[in-house]
Amino acid sequence: MESSSDEEEVRTFVQVLSEKYDPENFPYGQGLGVVVLPSPPGSPVKDRLFLPSALVLNYCGISKAGDKSNIATFCAHVVELDLSYNQLNDWGEICTIVSNIPHLDFLNLSRNPLNGVELEPGMAEIFSRVRRLVLINTHVSWDTVHTLTQHTPELEELFLCLNGYTTVSESQTPCPSLRLLQITDNQLQHWAEVRKFGAMYPCLNTLVLANNSVDSVGDTRETLQHLYPNLRSINLNNAGLSKWEDIERLNFFPKLEEVKVMGIPLLQPYTTHERRSLLLAQLPSVVVLNGSAVSKGEREDAERFFIRYYQDRPEQEIPERYHILVSKYGHLAPLAEVDLSPPCTMVDVRWGERVEAVSLRLEQTVGDLKKHLRDLLQLPTNGIRLFYINREMCSVLGPEELKCGPRALHSYSIRDGDEILVVPKVKSRCSSSDI
Repeated sequence: MESSSDEEEVRTFVQVLSEKYDPENFPYGQGLGVVVLPSPPGSPVKDRLFLPSALVLNYCGISKAGDKSNIATFCAHVVELDLSYNQLNDWGEICTIVSNIPHLDFLNLSRNPLNGVELEPGMAEIFSRVRRLVLINTHVSWDTVHTLTQHTPELEELFLCLNGYTTVSESQTPCPSLRLLQITDNQLQHWAEVRKFGAMYPCLNTLVLANNSVDSVGDTRETLQHLYPNLRSINLNNAGLSKWEDIERLNFFPKLEEVKVMGIPLLQPYTTHERRSLLLAQLPSVVVLNGSAVSKGEREDAERFFIRYYQDRPEQEIPERYHILVSKYGHLAPLAEVDLSPPCTMVDVRWGERVEAVSLRLEQTVGDLKKHLRDLLQLPTNGIRLFYINREMCSVLGPEELKCGPRALHSYSIRDGDEILVVPKVKSRCSSSDI
C-alpha cells in the first residue's frame, strides 16, 4: 500500500542530519571545523556522520524530531543550531531536539509556523542553556515569548522581527540577563508599548526598533533613567518621529552612546550635512551616529553650525540646547560667503570690423570657446580660427593661434583687456601684416 502524500512529506531532524552530513555530501577534511564522532553502539549510521559544532539545517522541510537517542549521540558537541525555514509547528518536537543537545548556545527557529502554538511552562526549562534565540517571522505569541524568557536564565539576545506585533504584552517576571532585543519590522506605533521593554528587560543595552512606526519618545527624564539604566544603543531607523523634542529626550537615557535615526519624517526637509550636524549638536553623549563614529572636530563643527543655524530665528523656535552651546562658544559671526565659482575674464572679441566685449570662463577649453562664440556672435558654422592677442606683449609676441581644442584657456594666461581675433577657417595662413 502506498503511503499518503502527507506521510511522504514528513521529514525528521535525524533524517535530514544523516543526509546532509553523509561523507558523500560533506567529506571530512574540508577545513570547516568538522569533528568525527565515536561509533555509537547499534547506530545505523555509525562512523558515517561528520558533524560541525554549528549545524545549519534550513530549508529542509523538517517537521519532526526523529529518534531522540540519535540526536543525543550525534549532537553532543553541537553549540549552534539553525532550523530556520522549516515546517516545525509543534513545540514538543522542538523540545525533543533541544533537550538532546546539551551544550546548545544559539537556536534559530525563524520562519517556522508557530502562530497560535503555545509552549507549556513545564517544557520551557529545556531551553535554559540557550543564550541567543531567534524567532523571526514565526508569529510566536507574547505568552510563549514570556514563557521562554522566564526559563532561560542565561538568555542574552532575543530576535522577534517580522512577527506582526502591534502591541506588547507585559510579563510579570523580568528577564535580567537579556542584553539585546531586536524587534524590527513590526507594527509598533506608540511609545507606551516600547516603554514596557524597560520593565521586562532591565539590563538591556541594545534596542533595535527599526521599521516600526513609533511616533515619539514620550517619557520624562526620570522615567527613562529608571526603565533603561543600561541602554547604550538604540536604532529608530524609519520610525515616525517628527519633533526635535523626541531627539532631545534621547539624552535622558543615562548611558546612551550609539543612535540610529535615519529615515524619520523629522529629518526629511534637511540636507545630509544639516541632518548630521543638527543631530550631533543635540546629542552630546553620542559617539556613534547612524553607524559612523563621531570625532572631536566633527562635534565642534556641528555645534558651531547649530548656533549659526538658530541664532537669527525667533525666540520661540530656539531649542534649549542653543543656549547651552552659546554659553560654550559665545555668539558666532556668520560664516563669510566664499564665491567658489570659476573666475571670469573680460576680453574683446574682434570679427572683421565688429568688436564685442565677452566674459570668458578660463576653465573652459578652446573647443568650448569656439562653440560659445559661434552661438554668441552668430558666426558662420563652416569653421573659424581663433588668435589670442596679449595687449601688453603684442609688439613682442604677436598673435598666438588657439588651435588645440582640448587645451584650457587659463593655460594661455589670458587677462582682462586682452583680445581674441576671429578669422574664417578658409584662410590658410595669417601673418602679422594681416592683423
